[in-house]
Amino acid sequence: MSAPGWALPALDALLDRVTATEAQVGERFPLYADPGTGTWTTTGRGSWTGGFWAGLLWLRARRTGAARDRAAAQACTARLARWVDADTATRGLILWYGTALADDEGSAALQRRAARACLDAFDPERGMVPWGAAFGGPRLAVRTDGVPGMVPLLATVDKAAAESHLRRHLKLCPPLRWSRGRAWLLLGIAEGARHLEIAELPPAVDQLTTSRLVPSADDEHPDGPLDTSAAAITALALLQLGRTQHAVDILDELVRVHLTADGRLLDGCYDLDEGTAVRHELIWGTFFLAYALATLTSG
Repeated sequence: MSAPGWALPALDALLDRVTATEAQVGERFPLYADPGTGTWTTTGRGSWTGGFWAGLLWLRARRTGAARDRAAAQACTARLARWVDADTATRGLILWYGTALADDEGSAALQRRAARACLDAFDPERGMVPWGAAFGGPRLAVRTDGVPGMVPLLATVDKAAAESHLRRHLKLCPPLRWSRGRAWLLLGIAEGARHLEIAELPPAVDQLTTSRLVPSADDEHPDGPLDTSAAAITALALLQLGRTQHAVDILDELVRVHLTADGRLLDGCYDLDEGTAVRHELIWGTFFLAYALATLTSG
């Protein structure tokens, strides 16, 4: 199917916003932005979201072809190296998405180092890379955000470990009220299908999608804040699974209703329980929307 006419202008608006964000944050990493002012809350090290900022810079470099944009992407990805040995399964989010769109040897070398480090952290008794202690909580926990990125990263060095990591999380993570948690699992399945050549998709695929194009952040609060970032993650996963029409329906809703003219994807919910950034622009929401639109328009 050909890309809708609105897809490429929406991608360009998002990438223009990347340039505006870059001017605002410098060498810090954007996390979430106020929906009214567009001002970013930033981190110095990138936290678990640093790879999404690097990924956006690579998407911009691919679109513009400018040497300056490519250099900015390379420099940002290089700053993610500090996370290689961190004890966290979110190294998948950080180091896969920060390197997967790159085209330089430095980023490729960083990805190889990260994959080996994650394989070293693989627990053969539990059949997975544990959540880890870097962000607090029980080290041996399982969390859905420990799946995407980790599956393809592990697959570059040990496909059996990658498949085990995916299947253990699918088994141990119960049906979720958290819409972004469902989206993370769906993306992990999509990445497994792409990188592990899984012949038969797990039945969880249909359980992880809903009729709502943009879901509530929490199913127990259906009239509460939405989470556009969950929708954007879901759209990319559906594209990778070949469910193009459903993905396009989600993307159309995001672009028509939630994307501003200056490229800000609003109505993302970071943490409803803590009341943190519940109707905001989220760096990972922007990344996954841009990545999905780039995927849709590339063919």
